[in-house]
Amino acid sequence: MDQLALLFVLLLGAVVSVPLGDRWALPAPVLMTLLGIVLAVLDFVPNVNVPPDLILPLLLPPLLYAAVRRTSWRQFTANKRPIFLLAVALVFVTMVCVAAVAHAIVPGLPIAAALALGALVAPPDPVAATAVAGQLGLPRRLVSILEGEGLFNDVTAIVLYHVAITAAVSGTFSPWRAGLDLVLSAVVAVAVGLALGWGANKLMDLLGDATLQIGLTLLVPYASYVLAEELHGSGVLAVLTTALFLAEFATDPDDVLTRLAGHTFWDIVDTLVTGVAFGLIGLELHNAIRTASGRWAEMLGWAAAVAGVVVLVRLLWLLPATWLAQRLHARRDHDEDIPMSWRETVVMWWSGMRGVASVALALAIPLTTDEGAAFPDRDEIVFIAFGVIMATLVVQGLSLPWLVRRLRVRADTDREKDFEKELAVRAAKAAKRRLREIEAEEDLPEELSEQMARRAFDIGLRISPDIGEDERREAHEHRVRRLRRVRRIQGEMLSAARHEVVAARSEPGADPEIVDRVLRHLDVRSLR
Repeated sequence: MDQLALLFVLLLGAVVSVPLGDRWALPAPVLMTLLGIVLAVLDFVPNVNVPPDLILPLLLPPLLYAAVRRTSWRQFTANKRPIFLLAVALVFVTMVCVAAVAHAIVPGLPIAAALALGALVAPPDPVAATAVAGQLGLPRRLVSILEGEGLFNDVTAIVLYHVAITAAVSGTFSPWRAGLDLVLSAVVAVAVGLALGWGANKLMDLLGDATLQIGLTLLVPYASYVLAEELHGSGVLAVLTTALFLAEFATDPDDVLTRLAGHTFWDIVDTLVTGVAFGLIGLELHNAIRTASGRWAEMLGWAAAVAGVVVLVRLLWLLPATWLAQRLHARRDHDEDIPMSWRETVVMWWSGMRGVASVALALAIPLTTDEGAAFPDRDEIVFIAFGVIMATLVVQGLSLPWLVRRLRVRADTDREKDFEKELAVRAAKAAKRRLREIEAEEDLPEELSEQMARRAFDIGLRISPDIGEDERREAHEHRVRRLRRVRRIQGEMLSAARHEVVAARSEPGADPEIVDRVLRHLDVRSLR
């Protein structure tokens, strides 16, 4: 099996893991990691030869962009306090604690190298957290916090990692220089993200075509990441800024086709890239086995100790941080998402799985220092990092569904239905307002006005049937049954038309481009 065949196996596994995960109630990223482990122990499967410095630029931009599309700027601003406590403060505390333990238990490990290890295992993986949380029916506030933490902790961890690596390679460290680099990295990233977001928004208006616009959204995250890194900024923060800008300002409510096609496209990209990323994590078992040859007991002990520190620090930090957030939330009327019980706090604690970023940072550790000497204890650091990733991702990922069921942490469906009902009422009222404006501008027949008024009300009823009285709801249900029958008949008619057009494609003299053009018209008509 060569590298290309291995990639196709991972892509196929990414597709198959989704329905299997739904059937077995297991997160798809965990299944892909297990698949990678199985492939890693097979003799005929080659080692992965992806350059370490390409893993983050290839995998993170589309994953981050897809994750941001599910959030909004309001969520980030409303949750800035819990996000700061988790994404900045917790990452820093975890890095320091891991560094202290690793420096103490690994003989001869310099403090700078220990800090690099702490930085690369500190950030919980945003892809794993959101993928797992999304399948378990957790309360939306928990999902929002996990998404915000996952998106911003990579920014903090990567900057701290680069500072630690620089100190280990050069042998010098300046706290003031490190703080300045952190600030400059953030400023450059935000500037690049805003500039590319603004430019992409203008270019989308110029392109017009849905296919070209969606293609541009695939290129923009990569451009934002690479440009920010070239200017010594944070590529992760630049992608977040660009994605948030486009989500806020590049949305046309009337561009239905682009929105539907774009949603489908990014679902596909998210599924495939996530699968490949977590499959690569499992495949790295090759290198871990080679590193630990002859020293299994000693190195497994180090990895277990660091994994224990990572898990324990998160719990010990979350308990007071959640209490503080609840106290501040009770004193001030902030529209923020916080855990509302100890059960939700426990679920948040157990959701701190490590993943793609940690693997990429571990593999990106330089081989030598500036003086030409070997990077201190590089093999040991990579093995410990891999052990932490596997312990958190596999153990926590496999047990998290059981823990959620055991603690009975579920989404507040009543609140979600109430909000859905509120949106349905607002949508129906907006339709009625526009109808009254049209009636004032145009002379509509009475029969047409009544029909349009019913349809305006039906807009809300189709979203949330609970908003109508019994009589009107029954009338609506009658119209819906009639409409479904009409649509079924019309669908069969359009299906016959499509079959006829497709059959014409194989006829002598048929122009396939014209056939596809006619077929597209029929497809759009079917969609409507």
